[in-house]
Amino acid sequence: MSNTPNRIVIVGASLAGARAAHSVRSAGHDGPLTLIGAEPHLPYDRPPLSKEFLTGDQDPGSLALDPDGAYDELDAEVMLSTHAVGLDTEARTVAIAPAAGGTAETVPFDGLVIATGAAARPLPRVGNLAGVHTLRTLDDAQAIREGLDAGARVAVVGGGFIGSEVAASAKARGCEVTVIEAASAPLVRGLGADMGTRVGALHGQNGVELRLGVGVDGVLGTDRVEAVAMADGSRVEADLAVVGIGVVPNTAWLEGSGLRIDNGVVCDETLCCGPPGVYAVGDVARAPNGWLSPWHGDRPIRVEHWTAAVEHGMAVGRNLVAPAEAQPYNSVPFVWSDQYDARIQIAGHPDADDDVEVLVGSAEAGPASGSQDSGSRDADRSFVAGYRRDGRLSAVMALNAIRPFVRFRRLLASHPSWEDALELAATLN
Repeated sequence: MSNTPNRIVIVGASLAGARAAHSVRSAGHDGPLTLIGAEPHLPYDRPPLSKEFLTGDQDPGSLALDPDGAYDELDAEVMLSTHAVGLDTEARTVAIAPAAGGTAETVPFDGLVIATGAAARPLPRVGNLAGVHTLRTLDDAQAIREGLDAGARVAVVGGGFIGSEVAASAKARGCEVTVIEAASAPLVRGLGADMGTRVGALHGQNGVELRLGVGVDGVLGTDRVEAVAMADGSRVEADLAVVGIGVVPNTAWLEGSGLRIDNGVVCDETLCCGPPGVYAVGDVARAPNGWLSPWHGDRPIRVEHWTAAVEHGMAVGRNLVAPAEAQPYNSVPFVWSDQYDARIQIAGHPDADDDVEVLVGSAEAGPASGSQDSGSRDADRSFVAGYRRDGRLSAVMALNAIRPFVRFRRLLASHPSWEDALELAATLN
């Protein structure tokens, strides 16, 4: 294979895959380009699936990442409803099969981008009960939306970002909502226990019941879900159950490929997976991030953020077309979440062992659950919290504090000291 690939194949019609397709063309690739997607839909934006799409009657077509005809303009062959079922890195072929069943065939490549993302982790012992859903795809979101009738009892298993957003959307639709979280607070993985507790108070302030510190034994019902069985022997009555307990990288099709698979596809700092011209991007990629090197060195990590998917796709497009000029991935992690009337933003990489301190505003909880003006008061609550590790600012989290958050996000790019963070906070308070 020459250093500059001729035929480029992108497996995964995802955000990362779509951005990679645009990037290889922008980088000057004028050879064949193929985009393979398992879903029947052209690449679409996933964040609205747990928010605006559930709360209204949004047309699925409005979620498209690119305007009509964009892939024709890219001169890209698009193969939808097509699963990748194998990879031969020596023969440099991808084995594919129609989603509806049929004979597998092979697609040759000179350059390959693996963008197969991740699948929602299922809840054990569910069986085939109707009314139990995970949320990962557009089809998942449509099925959940159909069950969000006013007055419906909705049990959300998992108090992470997806679960919390679904709970807020269901409440906006007039449902009776219970969030079940096995940890001591919602959002512990993303925010830590302290800030998870403070932000998790949004649920109670908006009339959503929060069950913490108890696991789930299973789902009860005959043909359709009737309740969620709790590990403490209690039950949560439910007409609809939405499970948000994490994701699993889509790597099964790569078994036997020779790539290193360990909680994703392990990559080097340029997102190359080992064989020349083979890269991974987005949720399926586990790669170093230069910005994290003071704490993680070159240890690869997997990041499930929208921003990372975009950045990965853009970076890999350039690196694939011009491998001699490949650049390491280096970016401040960033994620946001809209819940009820609040916007939560995180930049950096919070760790459970970090010290946390409110830098701007106040993180005091709003009024108790049931107060008639809780929603408006909660929208007024605004703060930025900083995470301190080894004398440095390692991350910031903001609630309803977009402008000061932007200042701290910019500051993080330079690996600031904690004193730097305090000095910026002094100018903003």
